[in-house]
Amino acid sequence: MTQAMESGERRVLDTRTLPWHETPGATYSEKVLEDGEDGRAKRRTSILRLGPEGVFPKTDFSSGAEIYVLEGLLRCGDVRLPEGSYVTLLTTAPVTFSSDAGCTLFLKTGHLEKGDPPEAIVSTRDAPWFPGLVEGLSVMPLFRSGTRNTALVRWAPGTHFQSHRHYGGEEILVLEGVFEDEHGRYGPGTWMRSPHLSQHQPFSQEGCLIFVKTGHLSPGENP
Repeated sequence: MTQAMESGERRVLDTRTLPWHETPGATYSEKVLEDGEDGRAKRRTSILRLGPEGVFPKTDFSSGAEIYVLEGLLRCGDVRLPEGSYVTLLTTAPVTFSSDAGCTLFLKTGHLEKGDPPEAIVSTRDAPWFPGLVEGLSVMPLFRSGTRNTALVRWAPGTHFQSHRHYGGEEILVLEGVFEDEHGRYGPGTWMRSPHLSQHQPFSQEGCLIFVKTGHLSPGENP
């Protein structure tokens, strides 16, 4: 299941079927999910893979970066970030990513704003879960600023949520299990972006774990 919709419409991609793009001589490869500008900063969403002894070149994250380590152990400068680490960076100082044994991460750049925390790290293996808005939902907050929120959400099998709209849009990466709504079923590795004021009625018959970001897509914004 792979859908690529026009600007401003819903997008769904099965990241497992996308090809890796490798730079000759580089020790990393990338699957680009979206790449564009919103008038303030260049925005990019991708899955980045570092091979053993891999290095991603020094990068200026003056417009921010959000990282979720999917597999392996990432080094961000001198900081070691194991699988399940969530990181935000907002700095003009160049940062280098590297990995001794290799790792895979979900990376978003250009989505933070002036005044957001310059650096934050959450170990999702240790952070607490909180009850969601309906029985069967558990939420782990990762980031919040203004209308923008990032969280992990765990759905117990058979959980249903009411139909709702998302001001500022919604973005989901399915980490485990099967997430569903009236539009389809989405297994592990599915990435979807729904625009400002989009509406759906999600549920999960089997149970799932999803990475969710909301409120970061302005009306008419691309992406």
